Amino acid sequence: MQWRDAPKEYGPQKTFYNHWKRWSDKGILSQMMVGLAADHGETKTVMNDATYLKAHRTATSMAVKKGGVAA
Repeated sequence: MQWRDAPKEYGPQKTFYNHWKRWSDKGILSQMMVGLAADHGETKTVMNDATYLKAHRTATSMAVKKGGVAA
């Protein structure tokens, strides 16, 4: 999610980011993930992907326009 999409209860975007940054720098977020994984018996690396991708509105119809087969 983008910072502006966070629930209003989390406070202003900048404050929310500052908390996240401070927790990340202190390793608190990593400890939380380790704790969550331990509760479920996970022995491999657990990751949280924060990738944000934006597709063009015509991305799903490109194959049809170029003579390809639509999935």
